[in-house]
Amino acid sequence: MGKQEDFVLRALEERDVRFVRLWFTDVLGYLKSVAIAPAELEGAFSEGIGFDGSAIEGFARVTEADMLASPDPSTFQILPWRGDGPATARMFCDITMPDGSASYADPRYVLKRTLQSAADKGFTFYTHPEIEFYLFKGALEPGRPPVPVDQSGYFDHTATSAGSDFRREAITMLEAMGISVEFSHHEGGPGQQEIDLRYADALSTADNIMTFRTVVREVALSQGVWASFMPKPFTEHPGSGMHTHVSLFEGDRNAFFEGGAEYQLSKTGRHFIAGILHHAAEITAVTNQWVNSYKRLIGGGEAPSYISWGHNNRSAMVRVPMYKPNKGQSTRIELRTIDAACNPYLAFAVVLAAGMKGLEGEYELPRESEDDVWSLTDRERQALGLEQLPKSLYDAIGIAERSELLAETLGEHVFDFFLRNKRQEWEEYRGQVSAFERDRMLPVI
Repeated sequence: MGKQEDFVLRALEERDVRFVRLWFTDVLGYLKSVAIAPAELEGAFSEGIGFDGSAIEGFARVTEADMLASPDPSTFQILPWRGDGPATARMFCDITMPDGSASYADPRYVLKRTLQSAADKGFTFYTHPEIEFYLFKGALEPGRPPVPVDQSGYFDHTATSAGSDFRREAITMLEAMGISVEFSHHEGGPGQQEIDLRYADALSTADNIMTFRTVVREVALSQGVWASFMPKPFTEHPGSGMHTHVSLFEGDRNAFFEGGAEYQLSKTGRHFIAGILHHAAEITAVTNQWVNSYKRLIGGGEAPSYISWGHNNRSAMVRVPMYKPNKGQSTRIELRTIDAACNPYLAFAVVLAAGMKGLEGEYELPRESEDDVWSLTDRERQALGLEQLPKSLYDAIGIAERSELLAETLGEHVFDFFLRNKRQEWEEYRGQVSAFERDRMLPVI
């Protein structure tokens, strides 16, 4: 047993931990949890905890159901919302087969495999997400529109604000779990919040996002409100995205930085952007995986609809933030498509894979979009060569099914299950009769 495992076992005694929650994520990005007693943890480290993989979305068929959850001791944290009594801790797990081999159905393994591929070429992938979500009053009631906790707007500060009280408590909990928060503020929609996590390697960030969602929901429930990461809960208000800043490092050197280059952006950074743009339509089914995601993408505002890049251009899909003098290490790009409701392991994996394809193939970066892309006419966009992102989940699935990049990155098992599940979601959605149809047609037809 290694030093990290020994540290965890000592911490259980010192902190009077009575329950250890083992967390992992299914293919769709839903968090799963099993609680074990501290006495069982040493065995879990050495042998894993067995479970029925066929009961988890996308993990296994009934004939190959046996799987093991193996806790990662580096992710050990005390859960701060469990009250003043005996403590509860959590660890993320890697999913393995009974013979000890990694499960190809495990989204965390998909990301680890992609990160290792980049590491073999000398690169470490860092991400920094800006996570948006809505807070609603009370419990949600089916058939009734949700009511935001306030009517504030972007960066608003008010003397009494449910949002600011909420953000303070949520950030306190996140910090207690070792998750550093960089910024927080009220977003553009009523009741809409944003909390930005500090830069970290992509695997740590993906784990942090899953923890973040849990913390946000726990704090909301404790305050008698409801939190949702739904991409577009209101027709008339902005959607919730997860603008994500990314960069590659070679050791301690930022591979995206080149002093004296345009925007201080290196050839590596330019090829990486070109890769994301070239494969943008293919990876959209993963970065924007829900039927509702496309209501956000076609809505304008802070959500991009066209495959484009620009320097400090917030209407572009990929933005190169303004360069800060003497801060070459902070050179990065911002991808503005990703949903706050995605599976972060799969989303980061496909973004990295797309960027690395651009790097390996030395893709040429297309012309920069200097205009407000949303305000252009269709003819102007056509003249600039701007292609549109998929307009619906149906379109995104059709493109994804033909993608070699996606099949290679996700692996055959995840690729097949994920797209079958998304197609089923689309079929269920398109058969639904909406309030829009009833309101338009019942009075006149």
